[in-house]
Amino acid sequence: MATKTINAELFTKMFLAGAANLEAKKEVINELNVFPVPDGDTGTNMTLTIMSAAKEVRALEHADMKSVSKAISSGSLRGARGNSGVILSQLLRGFTKEIREYTEIDVQVLAAAAERATATAYKAVMKPKEGTILTVAKGASEKARELAETTDDLEVFLPGVIAYAEEVLEKTPEMLPVLKEAGVVDSGGQGLLEVLHGACDAFQGKEIDYSAIEAEAASGGGIKKADVQPETEIRFGYCTEFIILTEKEFTEGQEQEFKGYLESIGDSIVCVADEDVVKVHVHTNDPGLAIQKALTYGQLSRMKIDNMREEHQEKLIRDAQKVAAQQAEKAKQVKKKPRKPVGFIAVSIGKGMNEIFKELGVDYIIEGGQTMNPSTEDMLTAIDQVHADHIFILPNNKNIVLAAKQAQSLTKDKDILVIPTKTVPQGITAVINYMPDADIDTNEETMLDEIHHVKTGQVTYAVRDTHIEDKEIHEGDIMGIGDEGILSVGRSLEATTKEMLAQMTDEETELISLYYGEDVREEDAQKFAQEIAELYPDADVDMHSGGQPIYYYIISVE
Repeated sequence: MATKTINAELFTKMFLAGAANLEAKKEVINELNVFPVPDGDTGTNMTLTIMSAAKEVRALEHADMKSVSKAISSGSLRGARGNSGVILSQLLRGFTKEIREYTEIDVQVLAAAAERATATAYKAVMKPKEGTILTVAKGASEKARELAETTDDLEVFLPGVIAYAEEVLEKTPEMLPVLKEAGVVDSGGQGLLEVLHGACDAFQGKEIDYSAIEAEAASGGGIKKADVQPETEIRFGYCTEFIILTEKEFTEGQEQEFKGYLESIGDSIVCVADEDVVKVHVHTNDPGLAIQKALTYGQLSRMKIDNMREEHQEKLIRDAQKVAAQQAEKAKQVKKKPRKPVGFIAVSIGKGMNEIFKELGVDYIIEGGQTMNPSTEDMLTAIDQVHADHIFILPNNKNIVLAAKQAQSLTKDKDILVIPTKTVPQGITAVINYMPDADIDTNEETMLDEIHHVKTGQVTYAVRDTHIEDKEIHEGDIMGIGDEGILSVGRSLEATTKEMLAQMTDEETELISLYYGEDVREEDAQKFAQEIAELYPDADVDMHSGGQPIYYYIISVE
């Protein structure tokens, strides 16, 4: 007997099964990455992105199509990491926008949702490249539209769409020569296929292992409890948390009004609005008052009330509230001050690199980079902490630029400018060239121009055997990676670095800056810097402790 519709309960199971299957296959997907570097990889980034959405879905008490769609969209957008994660979040965003108003979805709705998902994802990428996850998504949406014209049976429709998406994935090496040379299909496209396979398995009633989803939900995907102040007597006894699913736009005026009301009945207040979802936390002696007021804005979900006066929790709570009170007071004092005109946020990793950015005047450092791409949520948190009208974000990694731009699009009360720095040296150059006396547009233009004058080389090790860019690479080899690809491969750190540097320099080179990582001794770095200075007597050679993991040296040439 044909199955013609999917209700909210089944759709929820399908989404969670897709997330679980992606998590289970993430290492296989990581192995498909072309460059054999020990970075945060596609499978990891996509998994962290979809798990953020799965957490939101698992927390819903009453899952109808609208609330599930909102949870998937909001969770994936804010949890998106890396380019593949951002694209996945945009696919989910477009898809859920199409289905959210239905109680049940059929092949026509699914086809329309697939088309909207693809259009949304393509729009989010400035220069879409074929042979990627976008191509696989487009193939799936085109097949969905074709099949929707010939069948209304989901048992025919879903396997048909997935089978064609697999055919498209197998063709990705023909679209991107770098994939063909490495002998792999596109990793992002493979990740999307794993989501679709998992969803189809749940639709067909197969047994699904949701243990990874359960573990992720149990790890604390909800609102982080504010810590509480140590007092001999707890002033407000109930820690109250819930989510409001707003029925119409939650305006800034309403947000301020609601925060004011919560302040009148309690403290330790958190009220964060994101599209149609408002996350609320308050300490109060009458949780019912907070709940009654919240109901005037919409339905409530994930309600949780803890009695903070319970004896076995009292010490933890007392210790915690002191920290929260201090942070709240500090935040209050910051908010009282007038905003400064311009602020800076930089993604960095390594004590030395962080200190360099701080010395240059960067207001907020997001710990991350190659080993763990920060999420859109991390970017939004940083933006909230920088009290400035205009904020420049320096991603300092090509795989973080999209997450920064996604945070930019979600920020309404500050002017966010993303300078698409792809390396830490580019980020340093951007900050150095900021001119306090110039206007924002002039500074943006100057920084965008100056970062293109910086050549960056990064020296690391290979984590597996591969063949790429006419180079035979073996696990453990040292690799010198330039802006456009791998420049040198060898067994010697110093020799491979020098070979890379020789391809980066020319007669116009004026400055060579070496940032040595946590695995390089200072005396070895000093000796190596001296050798570089002797090789390039016409250039100034600077050496800095970067403290970065994984990369022995990061070198810039200007």
